[in-house]
Amino acid sequence: MDHRDVLQQLSPDARAALQTRSTAAGLWHLAGHLGALGATGIWIAQALPGWPLALVLHGILLVFLFTLQHECTHGTPFAAPWLTRLAGHGAGLVIVQPFTWFRYFHLAHHKHTNDPAHDPELLSGAKPEGWRAWLWHVSGLPTWAAAARLVLQNAIAPQPAPYLPKAVLPRLRTEARVMLMAYAAAGLTFIWTPALFWLWLLPMMLGQPALRLYLLAEHGRCPPVANMLENTRTTFTNRIVRFVAWNMPYHAEHHSAPNVPFHKLPDLHRHMAPHLRSTSPGYTDFTKTYVSGFTRG
Repeated sequence: MDHRDVLQQLSPDARAALQTRSTAAGLWHLAGHLGALGATGIWIAQALPGWPLALVLHGILLVFLFTLQHECTHGTPFAAPWLTRLAGHGAGLVIVQPFTWFRYFHLAHHKHTNDPAHDPELLSGAKPEGWRAWLWHVSGLPTWAAAARLVLQNAIAPQPAPYLPKAVLPRLRTEARVMLMAYAAAGLTFIWTPALFWLWLLPMMLGQPALRLYLLAEHGRCPPVANMLENTRTTFTNRIVRFVAWNMPYHAEHHSAPNVPFHKLPDLHRHMAPHLRSTSPGYTDFTKTYVSGFTRG
């Protein structure tokens, strides 16, 4: 059975219930995420005991806004489309990833998941297969360099790609220019306060490795086949990680039915769990397995 066969077992009513979007559920989850950011931000700003640890926690919460933006590309976190677009653009501004561009990039990834010839995630950079490449990847430095290049390139002249319609290129340029203006305005605040360094720039650098490790588990070492039960991994983890990642550790479920919003993925998982073929008992276990075959190179 592949993922389509498993989903066919659901009744029409069950499928409709799973695809029901909820602005209330999305706002409650967003409030929790932003509330946690507020708590760690106060911890840092007040230099309370253990504040260096708060820098890392704050950074993880910031970079994992990626999972909110990811959810927004599918139009599922809120029932209100305008709110979904607002959240997607807002998250993109924080994590330096243009939302309009990412939506086209990510939907192409869903269409060609783990296909070496067509998946833009694989075409933009191979998964690391040695210690040196893995450490460089996990550091997050190439991610930030690529993000800066993308925003600057889009602001000047967006590069055509198979997944980008020509009609969208002017929108990409406008989006990138608005982002650069926002960053320039933010930069002016350094004249009178270093707050953004301590509450945004430094934490983002410290938190990025956690996101890189998390994302490697989604498809790393999964076979290049069309079956979402095989080419995508569900990672079993605790409630805190699931919350911060907007339930995306249920990743095979998400790829099998991307129209199911994040708050319904646990329900979908209960149906699909017996059929999953690529799973890991945790992110630590996945990482140990992933690096176990590395050489020194």
